[in-house]
Amino acid sequence: MKRLGLSYYAGLLSAAQYHGAAHHRPQEFQVLLWKNRRPIECGAVRVAFVARKRLEEVPVQDFNTPRGAIRVSTPEATAVDLVGYQHHVGGLDQVATILSELAEKIDPEKLAEAVKTAPIPWAQRLGYLLEHVGAREKALPLKSYVRLHAKESAPLLKSAARARAKRDLDWKLYINADVQGEL
Repeated sequence: MKRLGLSYYAGLLSAAQYHGAAHHRPQEFQVLLWKNRRPIECGAVRVAFVARKRLEEVPVQDFNTPRGAIRVSTPEATAVDLVGYQHHVGGLDQVATILSELAEKIDPEKLAEAVKTAPIPWAQRLGYLLEHVGAREKALPLKSYVRLHAKESAPLLKSAARARAKRDLDWKLYINADVQGEL
């Protein structure tokens, strides 16, 4: 990435693994960039690229590896991305599983800052899921952010119908999916 002059960070399941929260070893190394690129293979490693708006604003930290330092999203930014790119990580159930492990590393104030780099529905879904996995205290500053910025209710699962879904007033969400994380 340095040679190509591209901003990037390792995110999603790859970042969760660096933070000790990947339930299973990821099948591919996930890298977020400002625009899509085709996946590549480097020996036995498959690298998938995911486009991320506001990439430069996402909080990252450096991890040392045998091949040098690598930029990885912080636990808070990882949580935000997992909810926003749930289809890249195996769905909401998998997101809930990872959040239950990642929650202990999340700083609630940093989470409220990290979520500002994403659309409001991501914050709504993340707050709900954190409460769902028993990390209510991590979601408190997020709840204030959602109350202030969410103008309308969003569906928990974007692709599912919301016509008969129960509504969570705290998070302004239509609960149109039953989330079952592995604990």
